[in-house]
Parts: sequence; structure tokens; C-alpha cells
Amino acid sequence: MGHYRIIMAAWFVLVVPLIVMFFALFMERVEDRLRHVAVQEDEVEEFLEKARPDEVRALYGHGIGRALELFRLRRLGGRAQRRPRRVRSRP
Repeated sequence: MGHYRIIMAAWFVLVVPLIVMFFALFMERVEDRLRHVAVQEDEVEEFLEKARPDEVRALYGHGIGRALELFRLRRLGGRAQRRPRRVRSRP
């Protein structure tokens, strides 16, 4: 029974640090992805105050990332091609 405890302790000493290391590497990747997706609080406030209906629809349908992308493009004037409004014909 003494040998069993020594073998289990050796496995514990070898496996636990490896598990912790892999967990830390995994969390670093998650943190890196979140860092690229994160948005600034003031940018969200400005979006909520000045968003157009199509940007709000993008927020609802695709999330804050796509909505802020459309909002930034409009602010920078990068939306050169805009869909023309449909004109209703009167009878």
C-alpha cells in the first residue's frame, strides 16, 4: 500500500502543474480574443444616443460588434454606397 501512495503522489506532482499550465494557456487565448472584441464604454454611449434605425437593427440582429462597425463607418463617412430609398407610386 505504501508504493501505491508514492506512485499516486508522483502522478499528482507531474499532472497538476501540466493541467494548470494548459489552463493558463487556454485562458490567455480567451483573454486575447476578448481584448480584440472589447468596446469602449463611451463609444457604446454615443452609439445609443446617435444610432440610426439600420444600426439599431444590426445591433438586434448581429450584436454590438457589427452595429458599432456600421456606426463607425457612418461617422467616418466611409459609407459611399447607400441604398436609395424606394419611392412609392401614387395611384
